[in-house]
Amino acid sequence: MASVHKVWIVTTTALRCAQAKLIVTKSAHANSPIIVRLPNWVGDVCMSLPCLKALSLTGHPLIVCARAWAEDLVKEYAPQHFIAVSGNFRSDYRSIKNLTAATRHSALGLVLPDSLSSAALFRFAGIKSIGYRDDGRSLLLRWPVKKPDHSIHAAEKWWLLTRQALLTWHIQSPLLAHAHAETPMVTLTTSAQDLDVAQTNLIAHGLTPRNFVLLAPTATGTHHGKVKVWPYFAELARLLRSEGTAVAMCPPPQEREQAKRACPDTTLLDPLSLRQFCALTQLSSLVVCNDSGVSHLAAVADAQQLTLFGVTDPSITAARSAQAERLGTNGCWPDLHEVFAKVRQMLAKSQNIDQ
Repeated sequence: MASVHKVWIVTTTALRCAQAKLIVTKSAHANSPIIVRLPNWVGDVCMSLPCLKALSLTGHPLIVCARAWAEDLVKEYAPQHFIAVSGNFRSDYRSIKNLTAATRHSALGLVLPDSLSSAALFRFAGIKSIGYRDDGRSLLLRWPVKKPDHSIHAAEKWWLLTRQALLTWHIQSPLLAHAHAETPMVTLTTSAQDLDVAQTNLIAHGLTPRNFVLLAPTATGTHHGKVKVWPYFAELARLLRSEGTAVAMCPPPQEREQAKRACPDTTLLDPLSLRQFCALTQLSSLVVCNDSGVSHLAAVADAQQLTLFGVTDPSITAARSAQAERLGTNGCWPDLHEVFAKVRQMLAKSQNIDQ
């Protein structure tokens, strides 16, 4: 009987120690700010918004480190600080060092990009970080994570990393209440002012809401040396106009000349902020675009869109929206007549819904 009593005491003591250790572990990061380094491209930032939403719901102070233009996209998640980075390591390091030493040393860093420099930036600033191990980054990360061993959608890749980060830090988020929660689709809130600016832009160019097709005939950079632009936007615009459908485009300032060359006879709207552009996609009957930032902006605006693929992989970068359809594959652009037929079909569907 004495031996049984002794076993009970030892077991109870061990259990209490384990519980105490768990409590300490769970509270170790109770007030730690979370600083997240977002990707560098518009589409990638849109695909990482589910991660940002999950982090914003943890109750921890949120700090966002991203390109300056991204501030317009992330403001509804109420970051405590937004740190604009340019890609120049020295200036970016100085920007992060503007945070107090106490903030940096207590912060938990989440590095979404795979680059060596993004991991090094946080490490040299004294921020303990988690990220995918790649390009020798393991030495720079406090918590290096192995990448998925098969190809997955970019949004899912960043979602899995965010989930692993919160599990590692013992931090809970309502979006991750279930162990295998799927990557959610998020939409941005466009304000009445955003819609008003977009509508004023349309009216100034003789267009009316829900009565035009928005073309996006540009895409930044190349993919494996191949141009990411579908080559028949001008012909598509002419076919649409021949049937009485108004056509417009609204590229950012740095892509206006490229857009003019691609569609010289298409109405060119004035440049808008990213949120105002999202509002513009909502006012259109349909967005037709390349696999580019526009596709993902239309997705987070929940606008009807048709994305054209030819040199990128839809299974990795396709827009995540119930309103998004696509044509083409990696290595094969859709032809003009296929796209025109699909556009007519989607416009008819849109008109039926409006009625």
